[in-house]
Amino acid sequence: MRRVIVIAVAGASIAGCSSLSLDAFKPTPPTVQVQLDSVPPGADAVTSVGPSCKTPCSVAVQTPNSGFSVTYTLNKFQPMTIPVQIIRTPSDLTTPATTTVDPNPVVAELQPAGPLPGAAARKKPKKPKASKGTAAAPAGGSPFPDPGQGAAQATPSR
Repeated sequence: MRRVIVIAVAGASIAGCSSLSLDAFKPTPPTVQVQLDSVPPGADAVTSVGPSCKTPCSVAVQTPNSGFSVTYTLNKFQPMTIPVQIIRTPSDLTTPATTTVDPNPVVAELQPAGPLPGAAARKKPKKPKASKGTAAAPAGGSPFPDPGQGAAQATPSR
């Protein structure tokens, strides 16, 4: 009877080991707070790792192995994407490991959007108005001769 119990316990322990994965021993990536801001405020800020908010705000981000980016959008302004770097400092005997984000706060200065394409073609250029007191253009600038001078310069024809 004792052998049956030992075999049952050994079988259960071996079956339990098959469902164990090595991922359970990996630490979860640390979470850091990232401050997001924009000029002008009120832009939608979306991180490439998931969290998003309306500026000014702060989001908790699980730090990926490499950096990530934040994209800012606001009506009547050009969208802007800012890369963010993750800096990890390993631990030693006297200090714990740290993870920082650069830059923090992440600030975007949004530029106003230009006119819509084709808007410049719809506008007609303004012509300068001639004032009432100006003299006529000089005869030298005209392709036609001055009628008063034509008789004195006329050449006989053959």
